[in-house]
Amino acid sequence: MKHATAEQTSFMLPSPQPVEFIDQDGRRQREVATRDYELPGVEKLLRGYQKLVAGRRINDQASALVRQGRMAVYPSSHGQEACQVAAVECLSEQDWLFPTYRDSVAVMARGVDPVAVMELLRGSWHSGYDPYEHKVATQSTPLATQLLHAVGVAHAAKLRGEDTVVVALCGDGATSEGDFHEALNFAAVFHLPVVFLIQNNEYAISVPLRQQSVAPSLAHKAIGYGMPGERVDGNDYAAVLAVMQHAVDRARNGGGPFLVEAHTYRMMAHTNADDATRYRSEEEVRAWDARDPLLRLRAYLRSMGVLHDDDEAAFAASAESIAAALRTGLNAEVEVDPADLFRFVFAEPTPQLMEQAAMLAEELSRPAGDAASASSAGSASGGQP
Repeated sequence: MKHATAEQTSFMLPSPQPVEFIDQDGRRQREVATRDYELPGVEKLLRGYQKLVAGRRINDQASALVRQGRMAVYPSSHGQEACQVAAVECLSEQDWLFPTYRDSVAVMARGVDPVAVMELLRGSWHSGYDPYEHKVATQSTPLATQLLHAVGVAHAAKLRGEDTVVVALCGDGATSEGDFHEALNFAAVFHLPVVFLIQNNEYAISVPLRQQSVAPSLAHKAIGYGMPGERVDGNDYAAVLAVMQHAVDRARNGGGPFLVEAHTYRMMAHTNADDATRYRSEEEVRAWDARDPLLRLRAYLRSMGVLHDDDEAAFAASAESIAAALRTGLNAEVEVDPADLFRFVFAEPTPQLMEQAAMLAEELSRPAGDAASASSAGSASGGQP
């Protein structure tokens, strides 16, 4: 078995400080990191800014729809939009994205219909979109399970000789799961074209990072698996895009897996069901306001003279059209077909599944009074209706 040399091990170590191109005041930082990253061009940054504006509007609109009862739950990525958009912008058409439950903005940035994305969180369907159409896996609620799936797709692509890179998203809480270890170890051993992006937003629901890991950083975990790790300011869109593009290009060219830790912050509660005031202070949250990824990139683009008032108006109008589509789509009542309970469980339904489907269909075909009586009789006799 080959072991890493001292030079290779040095390369695996992340930068001492997170990579940063643009500071929180929108000023260009000249000294970036030990690795040779390139500041993305202004056209890429303008396109990214437009998607950040849309992502922020989507987050705010979805949160409002939850309060109106049109959605069951929404894990907001307000404040994390730079990670969401950059993860997608570095991908080619044939590449795959494996998101978490908090990555709705990333899924939409990949081109998936916004209303379809929200079907899962609305509670009306398992997933409202076809994963194969846009090369986007269904959003994952169990922590870290999508990482194993991402590695599986990357392995299959390598075996087939396909030009495919997989980007797998997760949060800091997912790094405490066994699936995280298994995914990174398998990816490294088989030298797979997969990039892991940890959005370190400081909390796994209510558990702060300091109670999850005592490693110097989450990016340092990469070296234990024999892959490079890097830290990046997750609220600096230019830096996240540059580091992710480097990692994706490296994977595509046969360099193997890469782990990126993006330092960001979850500005909103974990979900609408969470009371964040129980485990963090208002002062802590407000301290991150100045590091807002939208304001930072906006200030930089304004200082460069490439972002104008008419651009801002056009971006805002485009974002509002997405919000309007969400309102319209999620205000429509869902027609539920009970047969869907059985239709998509197996490609070839089992005899037991067919029997259950027939039983439900027969019961639903009865007049309301007869169905209630049959149910009551079944319960009284201890049998099934």
